[in-house]
Amino acid sequence: MTHLEPLLRRNFLEYASYVVLDRAIPDLRDGLKPVQRRLLQTLFEMHDGRLHKVANVIGETMKLHPHGDAAIADALIQLANKGDGLLIDRQGNFGSVLTGHRAAAPRYIECRLTKLAHETLFSPELTTFKPSYDGRKDEPEVLPAKLPLLLALGADGIAVGMATHVLPHSLAELLDAQVRLLNGEEPRVHPDFPQGGLLDVSEYDDGRGRVKARARIEARDDDRVVITELPAGTTTERLVDSIDEAVRERRLEVGAVTDLTTDRVEVEVRLAPGQTANGTIQRLYAFTECERTIDSSLVALVDGRPRSLTVTEALLLLNERLLDLTHAELTLERRKLERRWHLLSLERIFIEHRVYRRLEAAADAEGVRAAVRDGMAKHRHLFLREMVEDDVDHLLQIRIQRISRYDLDRNRAECEKIARELERIERQLADLKGTTIAWLRKRKREAEKARPRRSEILPFETEDRRRLVRKGLAIAYDEETGFLGTKVKGPVHRTKVSEYDRILAISDDGTYRVTPPVERVLLTGRVLHVRRIAPGDTASFVVVWRDPRRIAWAKRIVVGESQRNVKGEIVQGIPVAVDLLLLGDPPGKVHLEFEPVKWQSAKEGRYNVDDLPAGTPTDPGVRLSHRAVRELRVLE
Repeated sequence: MTHLEPLLRRNFLEYASYVVLDRAIPDLRDGLKPVQRRLLQTLFEMHDGRLHKVANVIGETMKLHPHGDAAIADALIQLANKGDGLLIDRQGNFGSVLTGHRAAAPRYIECRLTKLAHETLFSPELTTFKPSYDGRKDEPEVLPAKLPLLLALGADGIAVGMATHVLPHSLAELLDAQVRLLNGEEPRVHPDFPQGGLLDVSEYDDGRGRVKARARIEARDDDRVVITELPAGTTTERLVDSIDEAVRERRLEVGAVTDLTTDRVEVEVRLAPGQTANGTIQRLYAFTECERTIDSSLVALVDGRPRSLTVTEALLLLNERLLDLTHAELTLERRKLERRWHLLSLERIFIEHRVYRRLEAAADAEGVRAAVRDGMAKHRHLFLREMVEDDVDHLLQIRIQRISRYDLDRNRAECEKIARELERIERQLADLKGTTIAWLRKRKREAEKARPRRSEILPFETEDRRRLVRKGLAIAYDEETGFLGTKVKGPVHRTKVSEYDRILAISDDGTYRVTPPVERVLLTGRVLHVRRIAPGDTASFVVVWRDPRRIAWAKRIVVGESQRNVKGEIVQGIPVAVDLLLLGDPPGKVHLEFEPVKWQSAKEGRYNVDDLPAGTPTDPGVRLSHRAVRELRVLE
């Protein structure tokens, strides 16, 4: 087996690396996983302004993604629904994040890139490409995205030894946070979910903590409340199921629940007789999916390695990338303008100084090219840069008709316009941070209008379930059957408990049981005592018994509410017949009446059990005497 260990280690590391880099963990730079990046690249290549059948998009994406159509379809549907269509325009039934309904078949629905995605995610000149899995096409290593997509869309992924759960945020607030960071200020960024709802972000901890999400519930009329927004991570179907379960468990009393949701959430809850709207809302938050706690863990690929980040750290890294992209875009634009200005200058010189006339004397193609080079060389001092062979080709492609109608004034006007644009670019490059901030502010204004915040942020206290639970559960014991519970109709040991209490039952065979208020549990022996243990409390009792030689022993047992379902023995592994059960605090004193022995004068004794230590299950207890005991009783 030793020769297999290196192979297994290598294969496992390769598999783990594949899952982390190529499937589960998104890249911080564009916020995308590989399948999402391939989908967007395919939509960009297919883009003609019209909608495309999702089935066709899936087929084209399979040329880049080495997985089946079902996996690609699921990824496309999820990406299209993220951010409420931030990157992909949808037409048809793409499912519902509100109700949980699935999307229609890919052949029935259509999609295309949004204008925002087309403007901010793609630039072929600034994109590094690599061969696809089969080498037939090229795919981008990462998109030159200028938006903080990872934080705007959110992400989930489980890899080998790590997981990421990034909550979605308001795009406008993210852009504002980037501006604040560029200005040296502290950002204020909190999650924002497309379902809306209420958020308590007091424990968010910059993306390393958690948030509490609540449904928005309104009291309408005197007999109903209506849920109009959902907490993140649930659907109306799951919400209604949780309400039904709470009703079955008698934690909630309602008359009827009706789901009227369409494109907006509307779940109507009719109040039960005697119930108030405020009390019902409190119980909905306490016992149903109307309130959820959502953990946040921001793990993303940074420089090709997974890294745990805070939201602020992620935005700082994204700002660095945005500055680099802005500089690269301006440099590219300047290069294009300079080339255009250079060609316009060559055209003007070529026509204005009649260099084209030299072509008439040329005998062959090389002579033509030489005539152009020689004729233009005289005016080298007017060039923006030295001529190259591509410039000669450009001049030779000018048609005679264009030469005869050439407009020198128009040429000069266009050159002046280019000059002004070049001056603008130089100013922007000189103040790169200011240029970036101006771009971010423009996009922020657009995002505020198109996608305002959905979730309302406000602090709220989680409802104390123990305060709201039913306090009238009746526990009883049936001596004939030996059952104890809420469904038992026995005449003895009846007591009232809540569902958060624990029940302690002590039997005469030396066993005891700690159990929640279940419907029915079978106990051994004859039950001597049943009592309630409230949350946070403990119960203490002293048991006195005699061994086979009739020697008296005692033991203190302490049990607490934290022991959820315990079946214990007074002395582990030894059957004990209980003679006395002392429940007081302090328990008091025990009177011992000894078996008569001729040569001993002492006939009785006393033992104070107040100071008995708490015994463990393996503890044999404390011996009360060395003589056989005929009778035991408790002294008042």
